[in-house]
Amino acid sequence: MAKTFYITTAIDYTNGAPHIGHAYEKILADVIARFHRLEGEPVYLLTGVDQHGQKVQQAAQKAGVEPARYAAEVTEKFTALWAKLGVSYDGWAATTDARHRRCVERILTRLHDEGQLYKAAYGGYYSVRQEQFLTDKERGPDGEFGPEWGEVVHIEEENWYFKLAPHRDWLVGFVEAHPEFVFPGFRHTELLNAVRRLAGDLCISRPKERLAWGIEIPFDSGYVTYVWFDALINYISFAGYLSAAGDGLPNFDDLWPADVHVIGKDILVPAHGIYWPIMLHALGFPDEKIAPLLVHGYINSSGAKMSKSLGNVVDPDILADQYGPEALRYYLMRDCTIGQDMDFAEERLVARFNTDLANGLGNLLNRTLNMVARYRSGVLTRADHEDAALREIEEAAATTVTAFAARMEEFEIHLALEAVWAFVSRCDQLVETSAPWKLAKDPAQAARLDAVLYTLAESLRILAILAAPVLPKASAAILEQLNVPGAPLLANAKWGGLPDKHQLSSPVPVFPRIEAEPK
Repeated sequence: MAKTFYITTAIDYTNGAPHIGHAYEKILADVIARFHRLEGEPVYLLTGVDQHGQKVQQAAQKAGVEPARYAAEVTEKFTALWAKLGVSYDGWAATTDARHRRCVERILTRLHDEGQLYKAAYGGYYSVRQEQFLTDKERGPDGEFGPEWGEVVHIEEENWYFKLAPHRDWLVGFVEAHPEFVFPGFRHTELLNAVRRLAGDLCISRPKERLAWGIEIPFDSGYVTYVWFDALINYISFAGYLSAAGDGLPNFDDLWPADVHVIGKDILVPAHGIYWPIMLHALGFPDEKIAPLLVHGYINSSGAKMSKSLGNVVDPDILADQYGPEALRYYLMRDCTIGQDMDFAEERLVARFNTDLANGLGNLLNRTLNMVARYRSGVLTRADHEDAALREIEEAAATTVTAFAARMEEFEIHLALEAVWAFVSRCDQLVETSAPWKLAKDPAQAARLDAVLYTLAESLRILAILAAPVLPKASAAILEQLNVPGAPLLANAKWGGLPDKHQLSSPVPVFPRIEAEPK
């Protein structure tokens, strides 16, 4: 059996409502998944929520509920939003799941038995927000810990540690030898420099008197597992690693290593670029079983990182209700270059929708269907022709499909969409230059009118296929109006898919213009 294309994403903390950054990452992963399904590949997309940790425990205490209930309530917000935004995941990773807990316990026991864990006392400064101990490297020029660390307290306690030092040289060599481990490429140097500076070991436990909400250390009941160690394991636990018969999890060999591991740039170092590959290496995973990282940037507001304290957080739930989920999907995918930060602007979202979708693809669809209905009673005739302008459209369609697929394979989604909408513009130009309304008045031009209308309808069929990963509902609506059955497949994006005497359906606006001004 061929390996399934496996996409996994960083799971979200349940210490509040989802924000636009969460939505961007999940839409991005969903678009990648849908593209590979479009190519006819078996695909498995795993996402979920990280439900343990001190932040969750503190938020639950503030709300006056048990952590499990608080985590479940916030998780419901995430799942409802992903459904609204059309995120089509195949596996859901909730770290409170008993199957995940058993996997974490087995991994901890194995590492402990192999002597890769040890217990030691430590005193130092601890960031409550980031749930990690800090060193002098995290201090600013003034010697203080910056506001990004939130509340910082001094703690002295005994904990369990995972030995990182024995794996440092391996990781340096691995990152040097595998520049494809992190995408985009400019992150490679950043990661390599961080690995070379690696010192010390990883604290993987928290005493229960300070934090009870977590997975208990199986060989020391006075401690729970550090949230990051617990959370990282979800990428393999829900893929079936160390699972038992009857767990209902996938066959691990069918999925791992993940083909794409989508994370934000803020968790590249140290969690995913250092801790995670070392954890896998310590468990005996060979180099070829270390999954590559696709690292995206921030969604900012007026150049500043969004935060509740600044009051500039954008709620994707509200945006989806106001403008529609697909407007948000298109804007985020079209305007954001993977790896780079994006400055969110509601006005830009509206402009993109009205220009590209309503006035562009939507208008082309409505004009074409209306003209076919008016001049040919909704029936296409596939007429032979020697028209150079129409041949150019056919050639442009093939070129667009090739460019789209190549860009999508390289995760250059914004450029893939740019190529698609350049073809939309070519089709719009054909309408203006061929003027079907004039051809319809001249019986001698009947064959040319048939050829123009067929060319426009066939172009729309191909455009609907290419739009499917980003605009799944709109794509389905366009294909329905073209009376094309079945799920879209990239293999069908070849010229001539609409047969002679094909009956089109009635036009229904797919992208009604947004008239309301952004607030």
